Amino acid sequence: MLSVTVYSTGPACIRCKMTKDKLEAKGVHVDVVELAENPAAREYVTEELGYSEAPVVVVEDGTGQDHWSGFRPEQINRVAAAAA
Repeated sequence: MLSVTVYSTGPACIRCKMTKDKLEAKGVHVDVVELAENPAAREYVTEELGYSEAPVVVVEDGTGQDHWSGFRPEQINRVAAAAA
């Protein structure tokens, strides 16, 4: 089963909203984590994954994990194809 989490800096982040909306429009269920409200998530994204900009998308498919930062339509299309 595919699990997709979008780590967002909040409603003012247009790239975060575009990423979430595009994934959902393609039928992918998305869990959104607000980084400002979750210090542990912020530490995970910045320290463990090494990102400094949002959104950060983490995809888990049961065999491994993939992640990226920013609005990346090609990655969104890839994930949607895998979810179908």
